[in-house]
Amino acid sequence: MDGQELQKIADGFTADLPGTDHEHRSDPSWDLYKVGGKVYMLMTDMPGRPVVILKADPDDATALREQYAGITPGYHMNKTHWITVDGGDTIDEKLVKELVTDSYRLVVAGLPTSQQPINPHTHNHRT
Repeated sequence: MDGQELQKIADGFTADLPGTDHEHRSDPSWDLYKVGGKVYMLMTDMPGRPVVILKADPDDATALREQYAGITPGYHMNKTHWITVDGGDTIDEKLVKELVTDSYRLVVAGLPTSQQPINPHTHNHRT
């Protein structure tokens, strides 16, 4: 999948995640996806290629970077807790949705219980 398709899938999937707010910043161009005021996904164009940046459990992030050539440390983010997803032959729609869901759930789990739109320990939004 190419970077534009990657961003389209990730963006479309966030519409079904409860409590998601989308913010666009134009200079430079960034799309921020938040829950409870906290960012769980960013989209931008790195030089020449569209990317999606997601929060990830540090152990999962390491494994993902080792397994997928299209996943690298988070661009302009903490390299331990964030990953950058490029398009590529090894990245498919199912993986993108799983990564977005995992990022969303990690951020929701860090919110006070009263601000959590879902129970992050039982919510399963994978398709």
